Amino acid sequence: MKVRDITYISLFAAVMGALGLIPPITLSFTPVPITIQTIGVLLSGGILGARLGAWSQIVFLAIVATGIPLLSGGRGGIGVFVGPSAGYLFGYIIISFLVGYFISRINSIGFFKIFIINVLVGVLLLYVFGIPVQSFIMDIPIIKTIKISLVYIPGDLIKAVVASFLVYKLKNSPGISSRLPNIRRAQ
Repeated sequence: MKVRDITYISLFAAVMGALGLIPPITLSFTPVPITIQTIGVLLSGGILGARLGAWSQIVFLAIVATGIPLLSGGRGGIGVFVGPSAGYLFGYIIISFLVGYFISRINSIGFFKIFIINVLVGVLLLYVFGIPVQSFIMDIPIIKTIKISLVYIPGDLIKAVVASFLVYKLKNSPGISSRLPNIRRAQ
């Protein structure tokens, strides 16, 4: 791995930490808060590509596991990986990888294509990882957990729009896109 790659990985781990400083929106009916860190996951895959994006999430979660409170709301430590939001956290790595993978496979990159990938691969797959774990940890039926999770959809769609816009603009900027790894210029 090159020094440049390590720098990008570290940068996006820091971006995730910075996004964790934004206070979460807690809901009375679920212990899983609404956070802005999903944008960081989508950006890491979309900007860094599959491999480096996944590594950035691995580094971020390893730092969180050591006890540094970088998750939204000042959460950190190994305990967050056995709580109701554990499935979402573990999903960060796979989602970042898959978003980067699918975006890198598009021949003609446009905002709408990036948005579709962010919604189908990013947001929906995050629920696939998060909802079953949340259901298991909270000891409630999966159907009830799905109903509870419907409240996250509008915010996650907004996050997908923001992340898609930023990825599209960075990929379409010749001065920036030439310096980023695994970047195909938008058309």
